[in-house]
Order: sequence, then structure tokens, then C-alpha cells
Amino acid sequence: MPRYSTYNVNLNDMKTVGFIGLGSMGLPMSRHLLAAGFETRGFDLREPARAAFETAGGKAAASSADAARLADTLVLMVVNAAQVEDALFHDGALKALPEGATVILGSTCSPAFVRALAKRIQAAGRRFLDAPVSGGLVGAEAGTLTIMAAGPMDVFEAVLSILQSFGDQIFHVGTDPGQGAAMKTLNQLLCGVHAAAAAETLAFAEEMGVDGKMALQILTGSAAASWMLRDRGPRMMQAEPEVTSAVDIFVKDLGIVLDAGRDVKAALPLAAAAYQMFVSTSAGGGGRADDSQVIRSYRLLNGSRQRGESGD
Repeated sequence: MPRYSTYNVNLNDMKTVGFIGLGSMGLPMSRHLLAAGFETRGFDLREPARAAFETAGGKAAASSADAARLADTLVLMVVNAAQVEDALFHDGALKALPEGATVILGSTCSPAFVRALAKRIQAAGRRFLDAPVSGGLVGAEAGTLTIMAAGPMDVFEAVLSILQSFGDQIFHVGTDPGQGAAMKTLNQLLCGVHAAAAAETLAFAEEMGVDGKMALQILTGSAAASWMLRDRGPRMMQAEPEVTSAVDIFVKDLGIVLDAGRDVKAALPLAAAAYQMFVSTSAGGGGRADDSQVIRSYRLLNGSRQRGESGD
């Protein structure tokens, strides 16, 4: 599988980029585009996000259609498929995008949705690249995201310099849109299960009277370690950690995993169990909390009061 990790933008081939979705992931990604020299026009429904983008040197657009107008490439980093629909079709971004321009979908959506979306975009005379990202807020801020791109090779190569501005591990996983979304679905299955397993383990440690910080130190240095344990574990020790990715994001993403499993008749019992824990946390009022707070559901199952350290 080819990986494209060398960042070497041709300054004589700069593109005008429209960017929709200036959230926790999208804003730092758009900043990397600006730093690389791309003329970038960004839009978000939230005024503070647009203001932060302008502070970084970008041009804030008045609407999704305004961000797409005159752009060679349109990047979408919105929350879900419904927001993709709104931006492209209800708010007119696709119609405003010049014919022959490329839409890059960085959001996590189901493979079935992405396949159908690609046909609609291509029928409208625009090109499409399915390019979900992984690496979280840390990767977005550092410009080290992993990108799983799928689409015709000529489309991929035409926008590679854009992808390289915010990603350092870029894979062309196939020529058919939806293959990138399928790879991201696999990624989210493991991330969700690992996060839930980490929460279960640390909640269990509390019940056994084991110091959580010591348990975390030992486990992250042992064969039991995972990236999610190292990243989410410390925040599971806090009562109200800063939100880097919300519980409801995993409700959405693990829902996509289970839908994809049903489509191909694949048994996914661990994903289903993890999904229920995130749903339970959301139903208890924690949907907007940091996704590390899935540990609250385990504490409730154990009959424990909320633990954690506030303020650090």
C-alpha cells in the first residue's frame, strides 16, 4: 500500500481551497493549509470559529456556498452525514463550486453514504475524494493526521499537496469512493472498543482499591497498553476534563460501525458492547463530555458515585 508522507508543495501550483467545518479538528487543519500557502476561505455555523479562522489569516465566508465559490478544492470537516448534506445541497456549496473542482470529504461517514454521495457529486460535474482522517485533536494541531484516501488516482494526485499540509501518513487505499470510509470504520471500531476497555479496567481498579494513577502508569508501560489507554486514561481520572472529542462522536462512529457490519452480515459483539456504554453515558447527560467519560457508565453499573479529580 503506497504511503505518501513527504511534504513538498509546488508553490507554483497553489490552489484556492474552500473549507467547511472549523471545529476542533477543522480549525487546526485549515491553519496548516494557510501556513502552507494555500489561499483558504473557511465557513462554520459558529461565529467564534469563523473569527478564530480569520485571526489565523484566513478569509471567513458568509455561507457554505460562499466558501465553495471560486475554489479549486472544497474540504468538508463537518460532524456527520446530515451536515454534509446540508452544506453541499441545502446550503448550495456544490452548486457554487466551479465545474471540475474537487470535493474532499474528511468527515467520518458510512461507506454506503460515501458511495452514494460520490455518484451525486460526479453527476454534477465535480470530482470527489473520500479521505477520512485519524489522529484526533493532537494530530490535527501537529499536522500529523493519518489520511485514508479513496478515489481515482488522478484526483488523489491532484490534491495530494493539500492532504500533505495537515497529514504525514497519507494512504491511497483504493480507487472507489467508500473504501476510505470502510478503512475509517475499522479504525473507529478499534478506537471505540479500546476506549471502553480502558474505562472498564480503570473503573475495576477503583472497585478493587487500586490507585488509578499507579494502575495507569503500570498498564501503559506493559503489554496491555494501547494508544487509547495512554491518551484517554489520564482524563478518565478527571471529573470534568477538557473536551477533545465528545462522547456523542463515538455514539455516531460506533453506530456507523454496526450499520456497516449489518450491511455485510459481520458479527461485531465487542463493538456492540462498546456502543452501548457510550450510548448509556450520553443518555445520562454526558453526550457532550469528553469521550474518556464513558467511564461514568461503568461506575454507575458498579453502583459507585462519580469519582475523579476536578480541575486537573
